[in-house]
Formats: sequence, C-alpha cells, structure tokens
Amino acid sequence: MCRNHTILIAVLLSGLLIAPECRAAAHSISELEQRLEAIDAELEQLSSYSLRNGVGPVGYRSQPHADPNQTEWIQIELGENTTFDQIVLVPTIWRDTQTGLRADGFPQAFKIIAGSQGDTEGTVIAHYKKSDCLLPRIAPLLIDCPATTASWLRLETITLSPRIWDGQYVLQLSEIMVFRGEENIALQEAVTTSSPHIPLDEARNKRFLVDGFVPYLMDAATGQQSTSYVSGIGIGKHPSISIDLGRVLPINRIHLYATDLNDTIPQSLLDGFGVPPRLLVEGANQADFSDAVPLFEYRKTSIYDIGPIIMRRFPETACRYIRLTATEPFIQHKAHARKSGTRMGFGEIEIFSRGRNVALGKSFEANYKDNFMGTLYRLTDGHNFYGLILPIRSWMSELARRHELETERPIITAALQQGYERQKINLRRMIWLAALLIAGIAFTILINRMLRLRSVFEIRERIAANLHDELGANLHAIGMLGELAKDEVEATGTHADLAELVEIVDEIRTVSKKTSAAARTCTNMLETPGLNDDLIAEMTQTSNLFLTDLEHDITFEGEDMLRQIRPRTRIDIYLFYKECLTNILRHSGASRISTRITGTTREVRLTVTDNGIGLSDNKGNGMPASLKRRAHLLGAKLSVEPPPSGGTSITLTYRRNRLRLGNKKTTERHD
Repeated sequence: MCRNHTILIAVLLSGLLIAPECRAAAHSISELEQRLEAIDAELEQLSSYSLRNGVGPVGYRSQPHADPNQTEWIQIELGENTTFDQIVLVPTIWRDTQTGLRADGFPQAFKIIAGSQGDTEGTVIAHYKKSDCLLPRIAPLLIDCPATTASWLRLETITLSPRIWDGQYVLQLSEIMVFRGEENIALQEAVTTSSPHIPLDEARNKRFLVDGFVPYLMDAATGQQSTSYVSGIGIGKHPSISIDLGRVLPINRIHLYATDLNDTIPQSLLDGFGVPPRLLVEGANQADFSDAVPLFEYRKTSIYDIGPIIMRRFPETACRYIRLTATEPFIQHKAHARKSGTRMGFGEIEIFSRGRNVALGKSFEANYKDNFMGTLYRLTDGHNFYGLILPIRSWMSELARRHELETERPIITAALQQGYERQKINLRRMIWLAALLIAGIAFTILINRMLRLRSVFEIRERIAANLHDELGANLHAIGMLGELAKDEVEATGTHADLAELVEIVDEIRTVSKKTSAAARTCTNMLETPGLNDDLIAEMTQTSNLFLTDLEHDITFEGEDMLRQIRPRTRIDIYLFYKECLTNILRHSGASRISTRITGTTREVRLTVTDNGIGLSDNKGNGMPASLKRRAHLLGAKLSVEPPPSGGTSITLTYRRNRLRLGNKKTTERHD
C-alpha cells in the first residue's frame, strides 16, 4: 500500500513539474543566452551611430498634410539605363525630448518603382506595408533589388508619418543612395518631387537627397585612430597637393573627408576647417601636369555645401596623377589665430577606380612647404578620428545591421528575463513540490504503519478471542469430564467400572487433542484457505455437535448471498455463532434453541433465541464480553431482546459495505 501511494504522489508531482515546461517559450534559456552573446559580439564589430555636429543640409521634406494617406513621391533620374542592386534610404533624424533620437517624417508604407527611358509607369521593385514596422529607427533602410536595370527610380508613399514638432504628415529623408556594387550611382543626379520647392526652407532642399551628406559620422568599430592633416598658416595664394597613383587608371570618383573637429562639444570651429571654398581637381598622365584635364570643381557657396565627406562623381577618366588646387584658398582670420593666412586641410582623400580606393597608402606632395609636411601621409592612411574608413555601402550596411540587432536585443533580453523568472518560479515550485512529496511519502509511511499496527492489533484481538472461545470451551469440557471421572471413582471405590473410566479418559484425551489443535490453528485461523468455505454447512454441523442433547432448529434465507460473503467475514460470523452456543450451554440452562440467519444484498442478520434464564436485565448489560468483542471485530451491530415466552434473543446485524452485482463468472460480491 505504501508503495502504491508513493507512486501515485510521484506521478502527480511529476505531471505538475512537466506542465510548466510544456508552456515554455519556443527557445530554451541556453539558446536565448547564446543568441544574446552572439548579438553583443556582433555589435562590437559594427559601426556606431555617431551623429554630426555643427550646421549643414538636413535633406528633403515635402509639404505637410493633415491626412497620412497622401501620396508624395521622389524621383531620381539615373540618366541612361543602368543596373543597380541596392537602394539605401537615410532618415532625417530629430532629437525628441521624450523618446530621444528618432526618424522624422520617414514613411510608414511606400513602394519603390523603377522604369526605363520611355516607360512612364515603371515596375514596383519593393513594397513596404505599415505592418512591416519600419519605425522607430535612426538607421538607414537597405532595400536589396538584385540586377535591376532602370533609367529612373521613384519612391511613392502610401502612408505618411507625422513630423514631430507639429504632428502634420510629411515625407522627409536625408539621403537616397543607389548602389551598383560599391558605386553610388545616384550621387549628384537630378531629382524631381511631387511637392513644390520651399524657398524659405533652404536646409531641406530636394538636391540634398543626392549630395552624399548623411547625418552620421563614420565611426567604425575597428582600426587605429588617425588625426587629420592641416597645413600651417600662410601656404600661398593657390596651394595644391598632388599624388602619383603609380600607373594609369580609370578614375570616376573622389571622396574628400573634412578635418575631424569632433573631439570637443560644442566644436570650436565650423565644419570644413581648412577645406578651400573653391577646389579644382585635375587628372594627368604627365608628372608636370602638362596634359592636365579638369575632373571636377568643388564650390562652397553656403554652409550646406560642406559636410564630413564631400563625395563627387565625374565621367570616367584615365590618368595617373591627381592634383587638388585651391583656386580660392581657405583663410583663417585673426579671430581664430594669432595671425591670418591661407591653410589647407583634409581628414582623408580617397580616389576611386571602379569602386576601389587606389590612393590608399600612396603619398601626396605639396607645392608649398611648412612645418607639417611630414603629416601628409595621414591623407591616405585609410583611418579617421574614430578608426578605419569603410566603403560607404559597407558603412550603411553596418548601421542597418546594428539597427536590426538593437531591435532584436530587447526582445531577446525580455524573453530571457521571462525565462529566468520561469526558472525561479519552477525552482520554488520544485522546492514546494519536493517538500510535499517528502511530506506525502512520510504521511504514507505513517498511515501504512498505523494500518499495520491496527492490523496487528486486530489479529491479536482475534487470536485472543479464538483462544478464549476455543480453549475456554474445550478446557471447560475437560473440567466437566474430570469431575465425572472423579465422581465415578468415588462412587465405585477401588472396584470402579474400568470400562466407564476408560471411556471418560478417552474423551478427555480427545478434547485435549482438540484443544491442542485449536491452539495451533488459532493464530492462522483467519487466513487459512478453505476454512468455512460453506458457512451454512459449518453452522449446521456446529449446531448439531453442540446441541445434541437439546431441542434446536436452524434456518437460512438468502443462501446464495450468504455463500458470497468474503472469507474473513464468514469466519467472524461463524465464530460469533459458536461463541453464542457456548455461552448458552454454560450459563442459560436452556432446553430449546432457535437459530435464524438471513442474507440480502445489503446486510446479514443472525438471530439466536433460547428459553433460558435470560440476562441480568432486559437491556443486555449482562451480555458476555466475548460476544461484544466478536461483534466489535466484525464491525456489526449487536442487540438483545427478551422473547415474550422468556429467555434471550440475541441479534447480530452486519451491513455489507461494498457490493458489485453481476453473474458469478465475471463478478464477485464483497463486503
């Protein structure tokens, strides 16, 4: 029984322990921890969002609307049909006093349409819905479109987002880049928009969508810090620097990095310190530039023409030598130095041949001399104030990847925190359940011990009752036979009838054997197979044996029910009946005894009636303790009534507590 209870408790507790695991998240805690470690490791290798200081172009902003479901569009003319594979949308960034930095006016839903010359409708190559949840963000959005050929590209809004300061709906972007490999083919190209130009808002002009200026500073995660090159004061009216590429190469793009002045906040000088307001870039195949051809001319007409990286594309030109000449040099005035004079300075100069920086590691030479000539190598060392200088496309990709990971990280962190909370809950639950299991096992052991002790006590009671009833009756018979033998000897003296004495002694020996047998079997009488298999036959035989010299009768009703009583109950009823007969013979002086036993599906009723002297009172207070003990062991109700003609009527009522009905082959009735 103890083992069964323990197994049951263990099964129930194991079910409670398994249930929370079934409700766990799709990913385990170890998987979430590994993912979080991978995110953090990857973030350490990505560029950071370092934002520009100072003043400069913001980008483009459309006219405002009260309804977000308005169509605004931006179209970039790419010239002849050309192939591209990626579009980058750089948001305009706003400092929100409530939420911090965020994109301002970035469309919630839009589509990208590309078309060729003569095709005014175009084909949708990308479609973003509001459900794609592009916002919030400050990072660029990368739109991959492999091997797409077009002469124009249009962004067309479906759902606008509100600008922060007044909540009206606008389309606002800082830059649109269209990449073919590492080449931004949208740089400096023509732009048309659905909204008219707003003259009073010069910082938000459509031309700024393709000027190459973005709101970020290139802050790579790798590489050594390098400072800018800035010449001394008074380097001449038209200072120039030149570089030998080593061989003739097709050149089509130059990036001029403004000097890094971002080590103080606020900056002590304006952006573009040392960058000439007018700069002529020439290419040549002769070292003396006798065959020089202009590649492009940079002009700074306002503060919106300067930024961290000045990017220029021009028709591909084969040349070996590149020269940068300040046709209008940068002049530092006395307000910012001890004396005024011309200066020239850049953070880095990149010269591209088919997407590759061919100036990297090469040396510049100047047409002037000053104390800083030894630092010209910084113009081509491939590093800036923050570290390694990345290709523009790779830089945008790293910023976009950082956005993806930083968006995912709080989700992973929240899921991991929930997992830890579940672990704590499960641990507490396991502790409680383990305590309950231990308590349940201890309780089961205690109950089992109590049941065993109770069983031992009942067995002792039954053994005591059997010893009292069986041995008492037999010893009483031996005593009576001994008295008879004594009386016979005294009556006959020495001439006693030996035959009569031998018969009495034989009877004594027979009773003694029965007593010995009763003593041997009383301890296992309740469990011996086959004992009292037939209650009716046993009771009939016992009544005939005990009441040979008396008038008696015994009747049975419901014999089928009586035969189906379980063995232990059958034995207890038999022993109660036997003890009744013994007590009647000893004490009642009755000459007539009647027995009636009835079996039903609900109870067994045994009534024994005699015409003896009766008990001490009508309430049964003189009833022998042995009968009370037998009734108690059986769990039956005992009652005594005096019959009208005198004597005693004892009734034992035993209610059957478990009953299952059915045919005899498949079903048993149990008490």
